[in-house]
Amino acid sequence: MSSIHVLYQGAAELLKSWAANEVVRPLLEPILHPSRWRIRALGLSTAFGHPLFWWIWTKWLPQPYENLWLRLAMSTLGVCLLVFPKITVSPPSRPAAAVFTAIFWITLPWFFSWMYFCNNGNTVWLASLAAMFLIYYHLTDWRLATFGTVSGMVAAWLLFQAAGPQTFGLSTEQALTNAVVISFSWFMGVILGISSSNLRREQLNYTLGTMGIMAHELRTPLATMSLIGDAVRGEASRCEPNGRQTLENLSGRLHALVRNMNHQIDTQIANARLMRLPSQKETVSAANVVREAVGTYPYRSSRERECVSLRIQKDFLFEGSHALFLQVVDNLLKNALRSLAASNAATQPGDIAIDVGAAGNHRGRIVVTDRGVGIDAHLQARIFEPFFSTDRGSGHGLGLAFCQRVIHSAGGSIRVKSELTRGACFTVELPVLSR
Repeated sequence: MSSIHVLYQGAAELLKSWAANEVVRPLLEPILHPSRWRIRALGLSTAFGHPLFWWIWTKWLPQPYENLWLRLAMSTLGVCLLVFPKITVSPPSRPAAAVFTAIFWITLPWFFSWMYFCNNGNTVWLASLAAMFLIYYHLTDWRLATFGTVSGMVAAWLLFQAAGPQTFGLSTEQALTNAVVISFSWFMGVILGISSSNLRREQLNYTLGTMGIMAHELRTPLATMSLIGDAVRGEASRCEPNGRQTLENLSGRLHALVRNMNHQIDTQIANARLMRLPSQKETVSAANVVREAVGTYPYRSSRERECVSLRIQKDFLFEGSHALFLQVVDNLLKNALRSLAASNAATQPGDIAIDVGAAGNHRGRIVVTDRGVGIDAHLQARIFEPFFSTDRGSGHGLGLAFCQRVIHSAGGSIRVKSELTRGACFTVELPVLSR
């Protein structure tokens, strides 16, 4: 009995792990969304395909049921993908992705199911419905496709029962045959969708891993630079006072550059772990992790360091990873300094404020506020998307996505409030551990 219980627990854990990785956690949908040209190709096929097939199924190879106005409505939805540029923006905004999803929910599972029911499940529409499954699962994420297929078929069936044409119904043998074909097509759509999803995830992991390896490999030339700095400093002791000071300054700048580059490498390696964060958790002091991040950051100048003010109103403990949250604060501080530098205004003490305090009885808060260039309102909903950056010149778009995943893994939340030219305020809230 005990061995059976152990096997049951093992199977349950495997199922739970699979569900968490493949169903619950999002697969970074914005970067997997179809490209602009793919959306246009789909729009063209929808816009011109429906009139074409209306002609085929009414004039050339007539079918029991066809509806010109319904075909034109589907064609119009395809035209929408061609004439509204906001839908084809890559990567898409959330509203654009929602419109894209709605259009293909209507034109694929709902429409094909409706036509299948209205044509009494004949061979033409059985084959068309089977093809629709493969198209739909290839078009979008398999979870969205599964939900869309079920909801679309149910909606089409309910509408058919309420307002559909009179049909003769299927014989038992035909119904069973159609059920087998539909089940097989649907099953293959799910399998292919899951395998494609896993392939994309592996490719993303490989890309991020390569970034980490490349960053790590930079340490070798940096170590050489550090040794050169030491050698320059050693030579300085043998020079005249004026030359000695010059060499000392050069050595100091070289060492500062090495420290800065090593810090950037640490950042890139941490961000490259975006999709495989460690699960180990510990008790973390918010005040300690913020102090350490502010104290060890490689500022480019003393003036830059002076513009950062830290206020610990009330420390709190939370469950997470000290190393990962150190990187979170580091990323937020780096973004604030970059925004401040982009404003081209002379920095003043307090231009960047980091506050640690309480957000109620059971939550703590870390707030990072800057007086930089700010973030445009229509971009604020997207700044936490992987590979989306407001700074296309130097940003890779992983920093804030990394921050969000780390904070969510600790049961917390992060939000931004910003206006152009008025800076930005990032607020992190975390559940507090009782002392």
